[in-house]
Amino acid sequence: MVDRQTLMTRRAIAGGAGVLVLILLVIGVRGCLGHRKDQAFKDYGQDVTSIVQESNQEGKDFFQLLEARGGRDQAVDIENRLNQFRVQSAQLVDRANGIDHPGELSGPQRYLVETLEFRRDGLAQVANALPTALSDQNRRQGADKVTQQMQSFLTSDVVYTQRFVPKFKDALDARSLGDEVRIPASQFVPNVQWLDPSFVADRVSGIRTGRGGAASPGLHGTGLGTVSVGGQALSPGAAATLKATSNPTFTVQVVNQGNNTETDVSVKVTVGQGADAIDATGRIDTIGAGETKTVNVALRGSPPTGQNVPINVVVEAVPGEKKTDNNKQTFSAIFTR
Repeated sequence: MVDRQTLMTRRAIAGGAGVLVLILLVIGVRGCLGHRKDQAFKDYGQDVTSIVQESNQEGKDFFQLLEARGGRDQAVDIENRLNQFRVQSAQLVDRANGIDHPGELSGPQRYLVETLEFRRDGLAQVANALPTALSDQNRRQGADKVTQQMQSFLTSDVVYTQRFVPKFKDALDARSLGDEVRIPASQFVPNVQWLDPSFVADRVSGIRTGRGGAASPGLHGTGLGTVSVGGQALSPGAAATLKATSNPTFTVQVVNQGNNTETDVSVKVTVGQGADAIDATGRIDTIGAGETKTVNVALRGSPPTGQNVPINVVVEAVPGEKKTDNNKQTFSAIFTR
């Protein structure tokens, strides 16, 4: 017969064993949940890597397309390729939105989607604008719209590197997974040249004309010839007296001093200075080697009257042009009523 003391001892041992089992069970469950959470972080990193690598490749292909030798016979193929980029980038956004992720990764997830949305929207806008940029009408406006989207691509890079990466890294470090999960690098814009409007405009022009991003071999160079307003020639160092009219038109002579035919030669006229300056641009579609052509540049506005007004005329450099000191000249005039 078991005495009372022995019975109580046995009950205490059994209770202690039950508590121990419960503790071990809780630790096991927590360990299992912790392992599942760590695996969720790792799975998220793998999904991000796959999507970002595809976005990186899309960016590489896109900018190579802008550097390609185009021409009118290639315009349709280029436009079709851009539409493919539009569709692919939208699919990447959808995939990113569908990634399963722990609550701790909601912040990084938001910035990942935002990165891809900037790229999607930029590619869509370029696809919309390029047909205009390659046409004979309003191509300057089309090229400007393409140029503007470089800021969208740059913004995507900033959001990714300055928001997504640090947030994701902090979350990984908090779970001691920083050495186990690789965060992929992503830079959509290949270099700072693509933020220069003139550089982008030249590449778009290269697609239209078929000369591509690189200048053809040989000497390239243009020069500024005579400049006149209403038949009256302007001379450096001497203020001309001109009759004030609304929207005066400048007739600018351009000389091709190289041995290559140049296309899309831009001429800019600036009347006045500072915030009150009036800018206008003219364009010569094509000018042969040794040829001289004139372009009419009409101001949108009326210059101030009764005062000496500076007038700056610039023939913008063509691809491959090295010497540009003869591409510009400053004049002055007094506009009278």
